[in-house]
Amino acid sequence: MKIVDVVCSKGRTGFYFDDQRAIKAGAGHDGFTYIGEPITEGFKSVRQAGEAVSVMLVLEDGQIAYGDCAAVQYSGAGGRDPLFLADDFIPVIEKMIKPRLVGRELSSFRTLAEEIDSLNDESGKRIHTALRYGVTQAILDGVAKAKKQLMCEVVAEEYNTTVSDKAIAIFTQSGDDRYNNVDKMIIKAAEVLPHGLINNVKEKLGENGELLVKYVAWLRDRVAQLKTTGEYQPVLHIDVYGTIGQAFNNDVERIVSYMRELEKTAAPLKLRIEGPVDVEERERQIEVLAQITSRLHEEKINVEIVADEWCNTLQDIKDFADKGAGDMLQIKTPDLGGINNTIEAVLYCHEKGVGAYQGGTCNETNRSAEVCVHAAMATKPVQILAKPGMGVDEGYMIVYNEMQRILAVRNARK
Repeated sequence: MKIVDVVCSKGRTGFYFDDQRAIKAGAGHDGFTYIGEPITEGFKSVRQAGEAVSVMLVLEDGQIAYGDCAAVQYSGAGGRDPLFLADDFIPVIEKMIKPRLVGRELSSFRTLAEEIDSLNDESGKRIHTALRYGVTQAILDGVAKAKKQLMCEVVAEEYNTTVSDKAIAIFTQSGDDRYNNVDKMIIKAAEVLPHGLINNVKEKLGENGELLVKYVAWLRDRVAQLKTTGEYQPVLHIDVYGTIGQAFNNDVERIVSYMRELEKTAAPLKLRIEGPVDVEERERQIEVLAQITSRLHEEKINVEIVADEWCNTLQDIKDFADKGAGDMLQIKTPDLGGINNTIEAVLYCHEKGVGAYQGGTCNETNRSAEVCVHAAMATKPVQILAKPGMGVDEGYMIVYNEMQRILAVRNARK
């Protein structure tokens, strides 16, 4: 089955692009938006509408395979590629990628995906991660359509894995509405919650961590109050954006002691803390996270550390895993570029005995989320992010329903 045409359309994502540098520099809230001038190149305002590009491959039998190019909420920050605007990048697809795809046989996802993922632009730099992400999604869909398989079955066949016969745990994120949204999560029995967006010491963590302790206690009690079955025991997974390190001056022993307090507060629920520190340098981040993880193991403190900051690429995933820098690594799917890299990252975590969290961003689309579900079902990470958006219901619905479709179709074939 050959590709006969490549068609692009401009799209919206499920959230927004935010200028992280401007927010950190003090841009204030004004309703749902921010006031102040943007700092990061490409931004016209501190918060602006998220954009995507749908890449559609027209196959010779008339079928259309597609994927969505999308980039993370905080584009242009932390070493990431610049802001991804559809009008800027559709011409790049037309000029650089379409000629490479038209006429190609859709016999192997892995081969063609790796070719596109390694493409350089005219300056010699690798093409934008969002382009690699969306185009490889479309290739996976195309190969699946050509072979009359599910996308997860293509992945399993080419990477020598088996498709999961049960659902992967879904992790829901609350955004700033960290109380009302938790109620939604509990009502829908989300397996992992709430993310929490604890990104400010004074307002959300507390100068001595006291506000987060109070929030964890509320989460524990709210689960007990609202759950409808005795078996429901969600994992508490809270992203603290380095604020624990800020509050405790990155003192490992103070951080470890605080983790013991959090563990006791969360009980009987299991607790994960994402991004406890951000030392703003990759090698030092690996070193400090490895120290914290090791000390928690030594003290038998049952809090899992999740790596996020500075763990952006496939090579980063490998380096963090090799050094034991976290019990679990977030694999931020758009930051890795080609979906083939997400697949490889999860499998590498398995190989190293590290938990794989197939994450991403609120600023994706329904399509990229659906394709990510297929990658997850073929590689079996510990958990997958409900995405896009910050409203809980929409992202959870998209990920949950696609997973259930896969399970139902494969069961019906047996």
